[in-house]
Amino acid sequence: MKYTFTLTLLLIVNWLFWSGHFDNIFLLSLGFLSCVFSVWLSRRMNIVDEEGAPAQLGIRPFVYYAPWLAREIVVSNIEVAKIVLSPVLKLRRNLITIRSSQQSELGRVMLANSITLTPGTVSVDMKGRDIHVHALNLEGAEDDLSGEMDIRICKLEKTRKCS
Repeated sequence: MKYTFTLTLLLIVNWLFWSGHFDNIFLLSLGFLSCVFSVWLSRRMNIVDEEGAPAQLGIRPFVYYAPWLAREIVVSNIEVAKIVLSPVLKLRRNLITIRSSQQSELGRVMLANSITLTPGTVSVDMKGRDIHVHALNLEGAEDDLSGEMDIRICKLEKTRKCS
């Protein structure tokens, strides 16, 4: 029930943020009904769980992790643009394996998705604690290898100490 409530609340807030309609009762009621219908459909499909609506993380991902990840995405975008626009392409494509230290599946999925969101790197496969990442060049992959993203998600998770 906690996940259903969280998902409903997040959908309503998201709808209000993106629509910008606060004064038209008809549009507000349609937005509310569409959010409730979406959650009802998700519950019926049995896909509302801790991964779809991570209520256990609270507001920490939005306050602590999202701004840092946004900065990393901008920095990576600039680096990829330099590589692509350079007259001499400095591509050193490689496939690397990163060992995650998250205790939960949600934490490992967050790490793999964060790596994919960062331009120049794509999470290709995830088996157990190992995440296979394709990188445009080794310099772009060094941030992932350093483990800063891994440590931040591990702190965000707060279930147990990272292994």
